[in-house]
Amino acid sequence: MSATERTRLAGIGFLGGFAAGLVLWAAQLQRSRRDLFSRSPVRRLAALGYLGGQPGVETARLLQDYVKWEARPALRKRGQHLLRRMEAYLD
Repeated sequence: MSATERTRLAGIGFLGGFAAGLVLWAAQLQRSRRDLFSRSPVRRLAALGYLGGQPGVETARLLQDYVKWEARPALRKRGQHLLRRMEAYLD
């Protein structure tokens, strides 16, 4: 196998891995959005943890809806904290 072929295969492998990572990341984001409104408080807490690392306008809007919806004070307080952090990041 020549150096050109190895380089080409490495490039294809890199692009394939990158595409797979994007697909997995999108699936995780969708799952976290769904779990944010789950019946399970543990899933909601995990979703908050994940979304806390995903700053953006869409995440801030989602957190606004969540804070209005959440009945548990501790989880609502965590959501409010994340929302304030998102708003500060976006300003």
